[in-house]
Amino acid sequence: AEVLLEAARDAELLVLGSRALSGLTGFLIGSVGQSVVARAEVPVILVRAGEQAADEHVKDPAGIPSAATGFRPVVVGLDTGSPDETVLAFAFEEARRREATLTVLRVWNLPSSHTYALAAGYDPREDLARAQAEALTEALLPWREKYPDVEVTEDSRLGSAAGHLVAASHDASFVVVGRRVRRSPFGVHIGAVAHAVMHHATAPVAVVAHD
Repeated sequence: AEVLLEAARDAELLVLGSRALSGLTGFLIGSVGQSVVARAEVPVILVRAGEQAADEHVKDPAGIPSAATGFRPVVVGLDTGSPDETVLAFAFEEARRREATLTVLRVWNLPSSHTYALAAGYDPREDLARAQAEALTEALLPWREKYPDVEVTEDSRLGSAAGHLVAASHDASFVVVGRRVRRSPFGVHIGAVAHAVMHHATAPVAVVAHD
């Protein structure tokens, strides 16, 4: 881990191979890989062993992945409450490189007060869903202007961020997640969502560190 981190100090990004558990079950991330992801200041891309270039492409008319077809979407998770420019810029650049659609996934949960609203005969989910979708659209407006050549799909969902990102990875060429840098005397942390996506996504995963 120390050697890899030192080598990546002046790099643009770091790529690590990862052994697949089996079939579509995701990655097996060893202690070295986890230590590097948790401490690297550059984006770290995890690619499953045995991954083929064609696996990132749309299937051809015969239903077979082919490098001759376009790339499947790039997926990025976004927190509209504090959208990080580093993560979004990385995702938009990757989508532009691939000439792929960028799917921006915003996952939200019901506030604790929704129980009282339900008891009063009011279901707040529809209004909350509309507000979350509007917040996502507003957060992406400047990015659509900056990257007019990137087709963007907005997806706002209720539930588990990790679960929805892992599910989206099945139809993606690449998944981008952020890792908030926490400088603590008690050690470094990857974050629950990034950790789950690292282990269970079926597409290559980029973990982008940000403040």
